[in-house]
Amino acid sequence: MAVKVGEECIGCGSCVDTCPCSALEVVNDKAVCDEGACAECGACIDACPVSALTL
Repeated sequence: MAVKVGEECIGCGSCVDTCPCSALEVVNDKAVCDEGACAECGACIDACPVSALTL
């Protein structure tokens, strides 16, 4: 299971900058997670200013 991005996402890129696996990118103003690359470390969850990410 990988990180899920909720509707609250504002596309700021904080999660992208924090992800050690480069599993996240911003597409059309929303973060998108590459489930195959996600290590489920939770770094992006802590970095999100609007709490849009969950495991």
